[in-house]
Amino acid sequence: MAKGMVYLYTGEGEGKTTNAFGLALRAVGHGYSVIIIQFLKGRKYIGEYKIKDRLAPEYKIHQFGREQFIDFRNPMPLDYELAEKGLEFAKKALKRKPRLLILDEINLAAHFGIVKTEDILKLLEEIPEETTVVLTGRRAPGELIKRADLVTEMKLIKHPFEKNVPAREGVEY
Repeated sequence: MAKGMVYLYTGEGEGKTTNAFGLALRAVGHGYSVIIIQFLKGRKYIGEYKIKDRLAPEYKIHQFGREQFIDFRNPMPLDYELAEKGLEFAKKALKRKPRLLILDEINLAAHFGIVKTEDILKLLEEIPEETTVVLTGRRAPGELIKRADLVTEMKLIKHPFEKNVPAREGVEY
């Protein structure tokens, strides 16, 4: 049986989540189902979360993270618990056979051991033929890069943050 595709966006530059959400918008525009699972994120004020009701029922977004940023040198037990719930939710979501399943920031969660890479690989064995799974986040583990059908690395050349320009609503979040 044919399996669905895996797209992976990684690197230190901007655009990983933005690229994934561009795919989501494209799919919704065609009337396809999109399920987004955000790991490590629990902020409801970000644009991709705030749009959910306007793009429903095709667009569904679920967050499995705290509102505060994680100290990756010292993650809280809650960070592991939420990530595990996110992975379990992803398993159930695949059974609904969405056109796109976006696992936002899962690469970074795997890099820091908040989610086990082998558990992600196991999940990717279950992709329905009609589904593309998108993995985003910096520092993607090599095993995920090897498994992916498409890999794009975002490279930082320069950034407004270098000139103390703060993140802007509607552009960076």
